[in-house]
Amino acid sequence: MARSLDAVGPGLERLENNTVYIGKKPMMTYVLAVVSQFNVGSENVIIKARGKSISRAVDVAEIVRNRYVTQAQVREIRIGTERLPEEDGTSTNVSSIEIFLSK
Repeated sequence: MARSLDAVGPGLERLENNTVYIGKKPMMTYVLAVVSQFNVGSENVIIKARGKSISRAVDVAEIVRNRYVTQAQVREIRIGTERLPEEDGTSTNVSSIEIFLSK
């Protein structure tokens, strides 16, 4: 994935496609990443998550909308299933979500 050189904060880089991937870090880390994307001039930010992180992605979007960037709106939500290969040759289905926020 290509990254731009714009800095957004300590340890964070601005992604060219303005995507924040949700994982196991504290929730406020992801809230800061989304708010930072809006603060550097992005009009749209995509929040992506898979599996158990889906509820955390929804929480991040709602915290951003209700507390930090109140003019942000949910433009679109996409849900899907991704197949992940296992070590034994089988594959596992994992749910995914993409939340599109726009200012």
